[in-house]
Amino acid sequence: MLKKILVANRGEIAVQIIRAIHDMGITAVAVYSEADKDSLFVKLADETVCIGKGPSDDSYLNMLRIINAANLTGCDAIHPGYGFLSENAQFAELCEKCSLKFIGPNYETISLMGDKSKAREKMNDIGVPVIPGSNGAVSSVLEAEKTAKKIGFPVLLKSAMGGGGKGIRRVDHLEDLKSAFYEAQQESRISYNSDEIYIEKLICNAKHVEMQVLSDNYGNVVYLPERDCSVQRNHQKVIEESPCTAISSKERTYLGSIVSQATKEIGYVNTGTYEFLMDESHNFYFVEMNTRIQVEYTVTEAITGFELIKIQIMIASGEKLPIEQKDVLIRGHALECRLNAEDVERNFSPQPGKITNLFFPIGTLGVRIDSGILEGSTVPPYYDSMLAKIIVSLDSRNDAIDKMTRVLSEASIDGIKTNLEFLKFLINTNEFKDGSFNTNFVEENMDSWRGDQNDKS
Repeated sequence: MLKKILVANRGEIAVQIIRAIHDMGITAVAVYSEADKDSLFVKLADETVCIGKGPSDDSYLNMLRIINAANLTGCDAIHPGYGFLSENAQFAELCEKCSLKFIGPNYETISLMGDKSKAREKMNDIGVPVIPGSNGAVSSVLEAEKTAKKIGFPVLLKSAMGGGGKGIRRVDHLEDLKSAFYEAQQESRISYNSDEIYIEKLICNAKHVEMQVLSDNYGNVVYLPERDCSVQRNHQKVIEESPCTAISSKERTYLGSIVSQATKEIGYVNTGTYEFLMDESHNFYFVEMNTRIQVEYTVTEAITGFELIKIQIMIASGEKLPIEQKDVLIRGHALECRLNAEDVERNFSPQPGKITNLFFPIGTLGVRIDSGILEGSTVPPYYDSMLAKIIVSLDSRNDAIDKMTRVLSEASIDGIKTNLEFLKFLINTNEFKDGSFNTNFVEENMDSWRGDQNDKS
């Protein structure tokens, strides 16, 4: 078993990783930026190392400083969490060269699946259904136009190295493709130091469904119940749930067989998530694979009872998977709402500042709140705006929605603007309650949201 792990992340995921490490009797080391010196995850760690100023490039994206901190404190492993360096093949390779166990897949696999266009090609070769689109990256506007005409509009231009909604442009008409191509290239170049773009057919009125796998070094693979992540804005998730109400047990088994086979084919080890779009005829199309723990892993924990970060650490320590497929059962229904520091009325603009009042209604059956903030915490302007994840899991989906409504109504946070009221609005729409929502759900309800706010004012 690993003895000392450096957590190369911040916020709520760093808190959860540190807690899992402590539960396993392992020493936890936190690295932090100057902006995070008073954060909860820093207080919880056994040892801490400041690695730079607030901006990510000076701290959480600085590979050499993180590696040096791990060596300085005598760590034998690094857990990258999600975001930052979690899907950076160069960082995973650097860890290996420095005799540090990277808690995740090897760098070759990260490199393969991290290039979205190459991942599409690989999945297609394996036999996983993929969205119609380009064969690899398109090198010019002319090539993009040719591909778009072939597959038909609307299309999505997507960064080959993208994630989190960056480097993506929707194009509905041929005359708009040229400008969108250059915009996507520029954003991709800024965000990922790569201007490779590929094209996909836009699947309209789709469900965004994903399935997580666990795999060890001995060829054992287990798939976990699917998650419905269709409630999203600008390709970034807002509310997630498991299981998906629109999927049958037969379809679940079908998806499970696909991802299990793909996992074995690519030699994947640790945990990862396959993302699919499901069209109105219930055809599934591979979108991408995330080679890390995901934000919404908590809803999977809630309905299975498995602690996924601990299993990650066990796999990285060379142990066999502690579970088999027959152990995976669905127990009830789970919802997760992402509480963000953002001004919904101003196009969801981030809202840094000091939290002057904070109340989370914990201490009730089926409620879990993962947070990296405290009353008095300062929310820096440098990072993702997510403050906390509010998870409710009960026997039925209706019960979970009712309790989530109550939890969101009791919660309060002052000093900064958040999306708390927006979350309450979304889960009480008819489309959310009956499960008929799709990936256009948030955009289609913005006018209703604004009318609802005007009625209250």
